[in-house]
Amino acid sequence: MNNLTEKTLHSEEIYSGKIITVELQDVELPNGKVSKREIVKHPGAVAIIALTDDNKMIMVEQYRKALDKVIVEIPAGKLEKGEEPASCAHRELEEETGYVCESLELLTAFYTSPGFADEIIYLYVAKGLTKKENAAAMDEDEFVNLEELTLEEALQYVKEQKIFDAKTMYAIQYLQLQEALKG
Repeated sequence: MNNLTEKTLHSEEIYSGKIITVELQDVELPNGKVSKREIVKHPGAVAIIALTDDNKMIMVEQYRKALDKVIVEIPAGKLEKGEEPASCAHRELEEETGYVCESLELLTAFYTSPGFADEIIYLYVAKGLTKKENAAAMDEDEFVNLEELTLEEALQYVKEQKIFDAKTMYAIQYLQLQEALKG
């Protein structure tokens, strides 16, 4: 056993909702003592850097109740049970933006809040975008406005806290790095 590993002694589901479950776990710490952990279980998600032919990012503006404010984000969504991340990325891109893509490339995956949640986000780049006439419908409880932003406009939105979430900031930093490497 790794000298940092915590052994789960007991786990109890204390909440089960539409998206998440919460477990209360008793764990044995590396020093032999026992502690409690509250773990949020999440099915995972995808996020898409959708780039137009003129290198603008398709963004969605939406109200986020947890923040009680409207923010601008890259398109994203939750994995359905048994769904492959790439399939989810195609579905979410179409549902949220009305666009389909010719190419979809997985950039990376990352944990959002590993201190208490197991949510992982798979980050993709979508290119060769085409607006679909009869795009898949959004979820009935989802309302968004679309924006097309240049990298400079997105950076300004970060300064103004219109863009205020980690996955979108990560995407913007990725694009900044790509620009810098082009030199």
